[in-house]
Amino acid sequence: MSPFLRKVKTASGATAVQIVEKKHGVRTILEHLGSAHDEAELAALMQVGQEKLHVNQPLLDLPTRGGVQAGAAVIEAKQSKLLVDVIRAAWRRLGFDVIEDEAFFQLVLARLVEPTSKLDSIRVIEDLGLRAPHRNTFTKALRRCADKEYRDRIAHACFQHVWTDQGGDLSLLMYDVTTLYFETDTEDSLRKVGFSKERRVDPQIVVGLLVDRTGFPLEIACFEGNKAETQTIIPIIKAFQARHGVADMVVVADAGMLSTTNLEAIDAAGLRFIVGSRVTRAPHDLAKYFHWHGNAFTDGQVIDTITLRRQKADPDQLKTRAEPVWDPAAHPAAWRAVWAYSHKRAARDRKTLAAQRDRAVAIVDGDRPAKKARFVKTTGQSATLDDVSLRRAADLVGLKGYVTNITSTVMPAGEVITSYHDLWQVEQSFRMSKSDLAARPIYHYLRDSIEAHLTIVFTALAIARDLQVRTGWSIKRIVRALRPLQHVTITLAGRQLQAEPMTPDDVAHMLDRAGH
Repeated sequence: MSPFLRKVKTASGATAVQIVEKKHGVRTILEHLGSAHDEAELAALMQVGQEKLHVNQPLLDLPTRGGVQAGAAVIEAKQSKLLVDVIRAAWRRLGFDVIEDEAFFQLVLARLVEPTSKLDSIRVIEDLGLRAPHRNTFTKALRRCADKEYRDRIAHACFQHVWTDQGGDLSLLMYDVTTLYFETDTEDSLRKVGFSKERRVDPQIVVGLLVDRTGFPLEIACFEGNKAETQTIIPIIKAFQARHGVADMVVVADAGMLSTTNLEAIDAAGLRFIVGSRVTRAPHDLAKYFHWHGNAFTDGQVIDTITLRRQKADPDQLKTRAEPVWDPAAHPAAWRAVWAYSHKRAARDRKTLAAQRDRAVAIVDGDRPAKKARFVKTTGQSATLDDVSLRRAADLVGLKGYVTNITSTVMPAGEVITSYHDLWQVEQSFRMSKSDLAARPIYHYLRDSIEAHLTIVFTALAIARDLQVRTGWSIKRIVRALRPLQHVTITLAGRQLQAEPMTPDDVAHMLDRAGH
């Protein structure tokens, strides 16, 4: 019988590939080609074996040299070529190749594949099969990032991508902020201890991110760690306008941006806004409704009215049932307010309210330590339950408000609500930057280095969002699927052979959608 190939599992879990001959029922190993530890290596060894069988080379049990049997296949190099190619293609598609800096690209690549420190990025790049630069080259790339205004060039490319490739839909932009902390106890002019939702006491910076309605990043900026969130939105919007000459757009932000100064500044800039309203505004905005209808609402009910900028509602407005229709000329001291009621939100609010009431009662009864809590009214050394505030809060469950300077003739109430709900896109981008791209904690301490780090995260976020929109896969899933699929270079008898990995069907379909 002619020689044939045989695959055998080894004790270590690898797959040995052998050329075997069978005579008189007895199998004889003519040559051991090597052991494969993944599909790419196995495919390469099988290819080598097929070629040896095809050319009918003499099969000899040759002595070993350097621990490798003479004539055996030797794996010279492995590269996660598919993964690198997909990311590099997105880099070029987005126009980021205006930055001709391979070290900067590799920092972005490492941030997408396995977020880690600048120094450890060398290992990540080498694991992908690329030639990594010296760590000093990475350090110089961070300096070039500031000196050659990489952030501006990336932001211009992002804008052109949305404007040209995505049909120019910049009519609705989302804004939000987050905090990034530092593993240090020392504050400086930028890194300061400030408000933290996680109650951290580490120095931090405040980062503002502006994205389009799909969550694609357009502008990023950092501020001092103790800067109020409401003071960050105007600088970013003005920077975006100055960079791109945009005059007309709608900015969507959560209630944290709701300050009279902010809204008036946005309005004065000729821009439109939609921001979340604090529920404490409901008794004033809906005074007319409560006066004529009480606290009865139906599921999905929408009330389109006005909210005064600086003072409470005029009692004379209660004389008529009809809600006022906001007009900038007729109501110069007010904005348009849209309130919506949901049974689902009401059930959630009641559950939260019940927990807050129980906590307040426990404090009043002395079953819990006395501390500041909602619905606890303190007079001297005594604490009592604030029944008035509790009843008022119960009347407002299920309500969600939105404030805008867009008239109802331009944008109906339903569209205002829908536009605001798109705000989850920027929240998803922040989650991606802080988890998949590991934007925090930050280990840099110089401002230029911190800004360069944010530029890398900003660039990586744009690539991740582009690939997610195209493929429907998160960047984490793409990396997990493509990183093990390696192209292998094998040397056999002085010849170099190339082996490609076997690609599962779902991965092949994803690659097609990614444009590979």
